[in-house]
Amino acid sequence: MSKSTDGQDLTLVGPGTVMGEMMRQYWIPAALSSELSVDGDPMRLMLLGEQLIAFRDSSGRVGVLDHQCPHRCASLFLGRNEHDGIRCVYHGWKFDVDGRCLEMPNVPPPQDFKEKVRAKSYKVRESAGLIWVYMGARAEAPPMPMLEALFVPEQDLTVTILQREANWLQGLEGDIDTSHFGFLHAGHINPDDFEEGHPARHTVSNRAPEYKVTETDWGTMYGAFRPETDGQMHWRMAHFCLPFWTQTPNADFADHVVAKAWVPMDDTHTMLISIYGGRAKGATYSSSKLKSGGGIPGADGLDYLPNTTDWFGRWRPVQNIGNDWQIDREAQRSNKIYTGIRNIVMQDQAVTESMGPIVDHTKEHLAPSDVMISRTRRRLLNAARAFANSGTVPSGVDDAEVFFNARAGSYYADAKLDWLEAYQDKLKTAIRWRAPSQQAAE
Repeated sequence: MSKSTDGQDLTLVGPGTVMGEMMRQYWIPAALSSELSVDGDPMRLMLLGEQLIAFRDSSGRVGVLDHQCPHRCASLFLGRNEHDGIRCVYHGWKFDVDGRCLEMPNVPPPQDFKEKVRAKSYKVRESAGLIWVYMGARAEAPPMPMLEALFVPEQDLTVTILQREANWLQGLEGDIDTSHFGFLHAGHINPDDFEEGHPARHTVSNRAPEYKVTETDWGTMYGAFRPETDGQMHWRMAHFCLPFWTQTPNADFADHVVAKAWVPMDDTHTMLISIYGGRAKGATYSSSKLKSGGGIPGADGLDYLPNTTDWFGRWRPVQNIGNDWQIDREAQRSNKIYTGIRNIVMQDQAVTESMGPIVDHTKEHLAPSDVMISRTRRRLLNAARAFANSGTVPSGVDDAEVFFNARAGSYYADAKLDWLEAYQDKLKTAIRWRAPSQQAAE
């Protein structure tokens, strides 16, 4: 395959595309449960290039349907959410959350054929404060992914959403590119600014770590390692989980629970859904304290524009491509903030959006520090093409428990110990969140 073909297969997600069809085999987080109220306004929902509407009916159930009414294709976004169904305002046809036509009030009863009409609908579940959608063709949906963060009680979770104007893969690859932290986020910080033993100290004392990378049942994982003077090795472990999840290493491994979904809205818009839980709820280097007592410069809070009803009107940041992410050139020149862009999340956002809507991979010159990126691309391509060419079900669809073996974070280990052995040892002693079925089996 050529690089250009690889690029298309990796990035395009609409119906019938190689990557899009593979992603449709999994449950996809699509919105916060709190975004829909009983008998409230329908919401436009763009997911994998499909224009959908979501609504919560009188019984509290969520429906996700094609936005076009199957009668004359008027948008159900204009519809009346009433009495356990969504009613098209054009001719009054009414549909339930499963797409069944309940009423055809403009058709004489002898000619009524509502039992033969269905709006295109998708299966829906709610978990971890999120609405999940299954867009595959199976009559019975697969199990939910057993990501550890989904087992944390909702009161102990932090869930955030942020839209990014770029292809999903660009955003995801920023999460598995660990060496950028020492520049993009902390290029203006010295190692001595951190207390001894602080996990962020290593990322600025050695800004060119070495890596170990391997494929896993759930996707790929890396360990970025930096040797210590006392015979210990400092590791930052992180994961890519099929089809679009990352687990980032920005806290102590022992109690760090994180899952980040890079959900494609379409080919050029992505919704980042971040789930943090447990004792280290929401812990990232963006809240890390320096010796001075303050946080890392550039770790200001994230500001949002008001949500609108547009297809791309939800969870948009104030700092965006239209205002150059509010870059402060004086802060950049004075080295107050390495990038001049406040907020660590927006620093990531700026560089990935600056690549263009879909980056041309043929222009890249990947370095040894990009080994996790190249291995993850290969893992994605192999899984997606195997499903397209032979129907091979990708890992984690039916065997959803494989995701529970992924845990990210930083730790110290004996430098002589094999990295995967050290990982398994740390996993045994980490604070884990388990599904009730797992707890009962122990």
